[in-house]
Amino acid sequence: MRPHKFHGRYASEGRRCAAPGCAAPGEFRAPGAVRPSFDGPGDWRWLCLEHVREFNAGYDWFDGMTADEILAAQSPIAGWERETRAFRPDGGGVPRWADFDDPLDAIGARASEIRRRAAGWQDMARFTSREREALGVMGLGPQTDRHELRKRYSVLVRRYHPDRNGGDRSHEALLQRVVEAYQLLRKAAAFA
Repeated sequence: MRPHKFHGRYASEGRRCAAPGCAAPGEFRAPGAVRPSFDGPGDWRWLCLEHVREFNAGYDWFDGMTADEILAAQSPIAGWERETRAFRPDGGGVPRWADFDDPLDAIGARASEIRRRAAGWQDMARFTSREREALGVMGLGPQTDRHELRKRYSVLVRRYHPDRNGGDRSHEALLQRVVEAYQLLRKAAAFA
């Protein structure tokens, strides 16, 4: 039994409808000004039932796309041109059963791969939990040195800075996270 009559309704928790002049509770999500991209999921605005219906009636998913992008998005094979883990030639690290005479050998090979990867993460023990989180923000692994950290920081600052994105400030929060992560990591004892 569904607890709500309408699919997609969220308890308002004090949110008000984002439509100008509306005092109704904002219980439905609608895409905000920042669209989902490589850098994150985008943002949401909260609307009441009446205004979310208006929004849905006028929403154009293709808004801002070129004719070629629209055609590519409408293709029946859209999304299938990417090689997924299961269909990569190496199987995404999973051994192919056909490569082994005995199924137990395949299971053993998989276990060896898991152990090998776990050993790589043992290097992470030299970092605190906050430093490991910062490495994730920077997109770096446990074998990182100070020089590689500095290079990655330069790349990310250039990528997310508004001056490099035509004044677009949508990546500002990500830029702030990168700066904070770098400030923490450059003082890390692991790099001493």
